[in-house]
Amino acid sequence: MKKRLYIAIVMILMCGMTQMATAKTRNAHAEAHRHQLAAAKNIGLDKSAITRLVEEDIASRESIKAISAETEELLNDLLSEARSHIGKRYSRGSKGPGAFDCSGFSSYVYRQFGYKLSPSSRDQYNQGEKVERKELRKGDLVFFKGRSIKGGVGHVGIVVDADEKGNFSFIHAATSKGITISNCNEPYYAARFVGGKRVISE
Repeated sequence: MKKRLYIAIVMILMCGMTQMATAKTRNAHAEAHRHQLAAAKNIGLDKSAITRLVEEDIASRESIKAISAETEELLNDLLSEARSHIGKRYSRGSKGPGAFDCSGFSSYVYRQFGYKLSPSSRDQYNQGEKVERKELRKGDLVFFKGRSIKGGVGHVGIVVDADEKGNFSFIHAATSKGITISNCNEPYYAARFVGGKRVISE
């Protein structure tokens, strides 16, 4: 009899504890839910501000990239001149037009349109205005480290096209291929990119 009474008391206590635990769990869930709702409301309130900031950023990027019809034509002509040399051989110290090294090629192409660039890629990196990678456009100069990844600027090319994510292709004098078009995501160049400069601006 005592044993049955003891078992009954234990079961009653366990049920009470279970109900208390369930109640605590419900309270915890309710509290978490309240926090989630508050966070959702805050996000809703901030959404218009976030949208406005994004629109302003897009507008600023578009205004930076916008160019006049005259500049557009000039850049297209410059790239046409650059492409006309595709396949010509690389030769260290050569400034064209039969053969080129990298800085000889960029300076030769720009010189055809009245722009004087320094004779070395390192010096060319000190010309023009700095351009962030995501703001690059056709005609900009892009610079890379040389064969030694630990060194400074050792190579230069001319942007052929670029997108808002910072991806670009460029025409240059490569030691192995001569005048060719390469992509910034090729492992060799991806590991050596230094920066961009704009010589032709509005």
